[in-house]
Amino acid sequence: MKQLLLVCLSLSLFSCGYNSLQGLDEDVKASWAEVQNQYQRRADLIPNLVSTVKGYATHEKGTLEAVVKARAEATQTKLDVNGLSDPKAFAKFEQAQGQLSSALSRLMVVVEQYPALRANENFRDLQAQLEGTENRITVARKRYIDTVAEYNKQVRFFPTNLTARFLLSMQPRESFTASTPNADKAPEVKF
Repeated sequence: MKQLLLVCLSLSLFSCGYNSLQGLDEDVKASWAEVQNQYQRRADLIPNLVSTVKGYATHEKGTLEAVVKARAEATQTKLDVNGLSDPKAFAKFEQAQGQLSSALSRLMVVVEQYPALRANENFRDLQAQLEGTENRITVARKRYIDTVAEYNKQVRFFPTNLTARFLLSMQPRESFTASTPNADKAPEVKF
C-alpha cells in the first residue's frame, strides 16, 4: 500500500508543473529584461540625437523639448518584474514609452525639413542606430509577448494552474497591446 501511495505521489509531482512553471517565470523575467534593455538603449541615444538636431533646428525648440520631456518621463516610469501582473502599472509604463515613440516620430518629421542635417554623417549614424533600436524594441516586445502567452497558458491550464495558484502564488502577466491611438487603422496617404 505504501508503495502504491509513493508511486501515485511521484506521478502527481511530475504532472504538477512546478519546474516548468518556474522555468516559464524565469523566461518571462529574462524577456522583460531585454525589453527594458532596448528601451534603455533608445533613451541613451536620444540626448545625442537631440544635441545633433539642435544645431540645425534651433527654431524647432518645442519639438526638441517634447522629445526631452518624453524621454525623461519614459525613463522615470519603471516597471519591475513584480508589476507585470498589474494592468494599471503596465498600462502606465506602456503609455510613457508610447509618448516617447510619438515624440521621436515628430522629431523625424522636423528633420525632413533640413536636407543639410540629413546629410550630416553624425546624424545619419544616430538615426540608423535609433532605427535599429526601434527594430530591436519591436523584436524584444514580440519575444516578451510570446513568452508571456506561454507562461499565462501554464498558469491558467489544469492541472498546472493548481500548482501556480496554491503552491507558487503565480498570476497571469500583462502583455503589450497597441498603445498608439487608431493603430488598428491603416494611415491615410494623400498626395
